[in-house]
Amino acid sequence: MRGRLRVYLGAAPGVGKTYAMLGEGRRGLERGRDVVVGFVETHGRPRTATLLEGMEIIPRRILVHRGATFTELDVDALIERAPKVALIDELAHTNVPGSKNAKRWQDIDEILDAGINVISTVNIQHLESVNDVVEQITGIPQRETVPDEVVRRATQIELVDMSPEALRRRMAHGNVYAPEKVDAALSNYFRVGNLTALRELALLWVAGKVDDQLDRYRTDHGIAGTWEARERVVVALTGGPEGETLVRRAVRIAARTKGADVLAVHVTSADGLAGGDPANLARQRNLVESMGGSYHQVVGNDIPQALLDFARGVNATQLVLGASRRGRFAQVLSRGVGVETTARSGTIDVHLVTHEEAKQGRKRPKRSGAALNKKRRLSGWAVAVAGMPLLTVALLPFRDVISLPSEILLFLCLVVGVALIGGMWPAMVAAVGGSLLLNWFFTPPVHTWTIADPENFLALVVFVLVAAAVSTIVDLAARRTREAARARADAEALSTLAGHVLRGEAALPSLLGRLRETFGLDSVTLLERLAEPTPDDQAEPRAWRIIATSGAKPCTEPAMADTDVQINDRLVLAARGRLLDASDRRVLEAFAAEAAVALRQERLQREAEQAKPLAEADKMRTALLAAVSHDLRTPLAAAKAAVESLRSHDVIWTPEDRDELLATADESLDRLDRLVENLLDMSRLQAGVLGLSLQPVALEEVIPRAIDDLGPMRDRIEGNVPFALPEIQADPALLERVLVNLMANAVRYSPPGHDVLINGSRHDDEVEIRVVDRGPGIPPEDYERVFLPFQRLGDRDNGTGVGLGLALSRGLTEAMGGTLEPEETPGGGLTMTVRMPIS
Repeated sequence: MRGRLRVYLGAAPGVGKTYAMLGEGRRGLERGRDVVVGFVETHGRPRTATLLEGMEIIPRRILVHRGATFTELDVDALIERAPKVALIDELAHTNVPGSKNAKRWQDIDEILDAGINVISTVNIQHLESVNDVVEQITGIPQRETVPDEVVRRATQIELVDMSPEALRRRMAHGNVYAPEKVDAALSNYFRVGNLTALRELALLWVAGKVDDQLDRYRTDHGIAGTWEARERVVVALTGGPEGETLVRRAVRIAARTKGADVLAVHVTSADGLAGGDPANLARQRNLVESMGGSYHQVVGNDIPQALLDFARGVNATQLVLGASRRGRFAQVLSRGVGVETTARSGTIDVHLVTHEEAKQGRKRPKRSGAALNKKRRLSGWAVAVAGMPLLTVALLPFRDVISLPSEILLFLCLVVGVALIGGMWPAMVAAVGGSLLLNWFFTPPVHTWTIADPENFLALVVFVLVAAAVSTIVDLAARRTREAARARADAEALSTLAGHVLRGEAALPSLLGRLRETFGLDSVTLLERLAEPTPDDQAEPRAWRIIATSGAKPCTEPAMADTDVQINDRLVLAARGRLLDASDRRVLEAFAAEAAVALRQERLQREAEQAKPLAEADKMRTALLAAVSHDLRTPLAAAKAAVESLRSHDVIWTPEDRDELLATADESLDRLDRLVENLLDMSRLQAGVLGLSLQPVALEEVIPRAIDDLGPMRDRIEGNVPFALPEIQADPALLERVLVNLMANAVRYSPPGHDVLINGSRHDDEVEIRVVDRGPGIPPEDYERVFLPFQRLGDRDNGTGVGLGLALSRGLTEAMGGTLEPEETPGGGLTMTVRMPIS
């Protein structure tokens, strides 16, 4: 059995996640549970280290990377030890290259598969869905992330909360970071505004997880009533012109409560009586999504019940409807959707919003027949049973005035009306009954069943035949109308799902969620077979793997489903909640095929991403071979020629000639040395094994050394770097290499008499270093091309190197956590800007 995951989630470092995790571990030990420490980082905090005393700790795995020694979680040793509970810190941690898995959450997933329960920790800034938001708030990118789904799958998530003021006091007392780092942390990442925003993000994310748990609990226990744990406003859209008014009103209602949700729903009726204008629905959908709401579509014959089922399914507290657009007479015959929904709503508050279209009547196409629902059939029988006697009573006083053909036509009109209302069988009964009434009361001799005139007999026969034909045609038209309406409803459902994919929402759980909402199911699960098919594997959970699911109680094997669709030999779509009819099943099959395509696309995309580094490496190897065959040969040939000339005994060289040849050889060998060094560094960058030693660096120390490394070109460099700039986080040697490459490139293209300027300044949490030249510059569209390896823009001069300088400079800068971007120098030229984070 798979183990259970418990996660302590915090809004920021230092709130006490690891402390809470260790505290839970010690309480487990006191209760006699087998608890071990898989991996815990104390970060030098004495109170945290105290909790580790006396606990069993699994030895860490030692790895050597880039000449440095690291320790990581030993997954195999932990699984072999097989404790009941393992404490593993830092869920989002990226493992050192050479580890068993790339991420620690993958290690934990493997441990859970072994049946071991795991308690772990993570900060809100490491969740993938809020990573960009955290960067906008703090200005600091988080490079270690964990997919939200990994944390959501946890059996229990506990928020470790602390007010910003309390956390800053902990920082000031030295309980989080070393004293020398406290001031910088308090003035940057740990500002009150940053911590408040991160705290709100954590609370909202946990609230979403609680919503999922609440929905699952209500489903598991069959609770249909509304629990007002959180305001959710559902707005019903018919596709009419009043929809935008309703959406805006619903958004205003939701805005009165912090964190309220707005959900728009359109009911596509299977009988075709509630169709809306597709253009209006599209506009209203865009409107509700632009205001932060979501759009949903469901299928249902009983529109009020379908609305309430959806509202209860999402635990809605309020329902917004438009006042009826039907006329007064229509409202007398039927209460309408708004009144009927209000009567059945129970604990859900219903808002009936008036609008300009109210009581103006529905503007929909004229129908030649009615769908054969139960209400229409009963109405047809009522008209047939009561209408014929009433018509007979009404015509008896005029029996001597109106001729028999006219009376037959009046009865025929009533039969046609019955057919239009109730279909064929009520009309057939009305036709037979009408013929009998005509014979008894209006056909001479009256009050007898005999017919004296053959023409009257023929008229009655024609009456019955015409009535039967009209009834059959009307019934057939009604059935075709119902089938067309159902097909339209299915098409709209599939169109909604297809649009869901086209808008980039093709994540399978989200797609399955849409399908579950459309048909009102409890759960929809995509299953994949793990081995070759066997006759009895339909009821074997170990033979199947859940690829994606939506809803509570997912099916673990096809036998658990109420309706299952076999997509291919390996994939099955399993639905629980109710048995779908044949027409719904056809839509389910079409969607199942689309889900399989989405799954295949996701896997192809992952394979393409995995193949991309291999293609880049292959491209790099090809370019390296080209460089070795061409650009390495030039300095080698020059150095060899100079040495051979010096060794020649046929020529007597003067001291000046000898010095010139030695200088040529020395210059060629220097070029060769720089070229080989660049090639090696570029290959290390591509392979991800470039050694880094990040540390606080002062620009006033690095820039002078970089200028000195330029040799004779240093006379053309003008420096302007303020001494008050803060230290940056960088590798001093690599930063020096970057600046040397940039300044040498700038000098090479600057015209005589124009020096290259290097200056520095601070912007927010970064320091910018600019290398400014007055050369010809490059067009903006070629900015990215100059950073490609082995690219010399224009390829006019093969003697200037292989084109690795800028590519290597950008690679080294990004490896240190900075950026390198070109921009136009005002007045002409090119400016290279290096941005590095402040230490």
